[in-house]
Amino acid sequence: MDPSLEPLKARRLALMLRERIASGEIPPGARLASEPALALEHGVSRVTVRRALDSLASEGLIDRRVGAGTFVREAGAPKPIVADFANMLTHLVEMGRRTGVRLISFAYGTPPEAIAQALGLTAGERTQRSVRVRLIDGQPFSYLTTHVPERIGLTYSESDLASVPLLTLLERSGAAVERASQAISATLATPDVAEALGLDIGSPLLSLTRVVFGPDGRGVEHLHALYRPDRYSFQMELHRAGADGDRRWSPVPSHSVQSGSDATAWPSSAAAGGP
Repeated sequence: MDPSLEPLKARRLALMLRERIASGEIPPGARLASEPALALEHGVSRVTVRRALDSLASEGLIDRRVGAGTFVREAGAPKPIVADFANMLTHLVEMGRRTGVRLISFAYGTPPEAIAQALGLTAGERTQRSVRVRLIDGQPFSYLTTHVPERIGLTYSESDLASVPLLTLLERSGAAVERASQAISATLATPDVAEALGLDIGSPLLSLTRVVFGPDGRGVEHLHALYRPDRYSFQMELHRAGADGDRRWSPVPSHSVQSGSDATAWPSSAAAGGP
């Protein structure tokens, strides 16, 4: 057996078990099969099984009890945040208050050309760039890289950004937030992002890029956000609208805010003050 394949097999087994736990097939409090039984069932070595279980334990999904076995955690594990995609500019300050943040970097400089164009900056205009990790129940779920025009960024300090929701800081600076444009895709975790989010290098991530604009059409924030898909998801409630012959699906605004896999909606951390 090629030893180099063991980490890949362990990753595959961990993903399979995680899906069974997330779907409820293996309910909270249930005891997992023994390492030998899992190895036989999935045709892998016990080393591979041990690596997979170590990964799930590091995510807080299982408890490994010496002499008793391995059990799905009943409480204490971070629940995923469900973001209301249709209501992206709602409850942003509340989102900031109900999650924690770790500021990794804070500096001023010339942004990449693509970001300068997206924000509508003038030639040579600088931005305040920050990198933050947002946490729920003390566990990281998003890696956020934000560019704010220097004229706005100068109104708040590094310590402010580490403790106050960004939307609050933007509004305090006098910058009005009117609309936003955003796109969602998927990507893989680079080494620095993987370390910050507690993942393996190359793990799948949700990727969101958003630009927030003021009433004058000028950009006030550019965000590139990376989310752990096991701790964050988007949802949208839709209803049928329009006259006969022109029926279409239309978003239903939601006003509830809660966390957990059974949540009706969470304010989109994809919105200006959320991250």
